[in-house]
Amino acid sequence: MSTLNKDEVEGKYEQAKGWVKDKAGEATGDRDLEAEGEAQNVEGKTQETWGKFKRGVGDTVDAVGDAVKNTGDKINKG
Repeated sequence: MSTLNKDEVEGKYEQAKGWVKDKAGEATGDRDLEAEGEAQNVEGKTQETWGKFKRGVGDTVDAVGDAVKNTGDKINKG
């Protein structure tokens, strides 16, 4: 499995910041801060999902390339 990409890491970071703001807003009764945190959390989830999608596409391309190479190797040996 490949490593996390920039979008996944940044998405997780934004989710964490959003969670902190959300909880701080809840604790202090600051509805604006709470809403800002919830929105930031959602943005982070979206960015992380985009990163996972891009990683999946990259993994698929790598797998297809490997399959083509392996098939070529078998043909050349056969």
